[in-house]
Amino acid sequence: MMETTVRGIPLWLLREYLQEVGGMADTGEWLSGAGWRARLTQVEDYTIGSLRVGQVRLEMEGEAEAVAQLRAKLEPKLLRGGG
Repeated sequence: MMETTVRGIPLWLLREYLQEVGGMADTGEWLSGAGWRARLTQVEDYTIGSLRVGQVRLEMEGEAEAVAQLRAKLEPKLLRGGG
């Protein structure tokens, strides 16, 4: 299982991203796609001084190639530019 924490993207939006790349709602917190499953969990905000940023734990499991493809598809969606 591969686990990462995503900052600055709300859980609902990350769920939408997973659906856009082929994920379908599974049981409970899980979404599944071709050869992979992912679970999203809201975690405590990341805090720097008075700034608070939401965080979501993303757990992915499945066939190594399928998980690698999922990561490659998600990465561009998770990039955020300053403004």
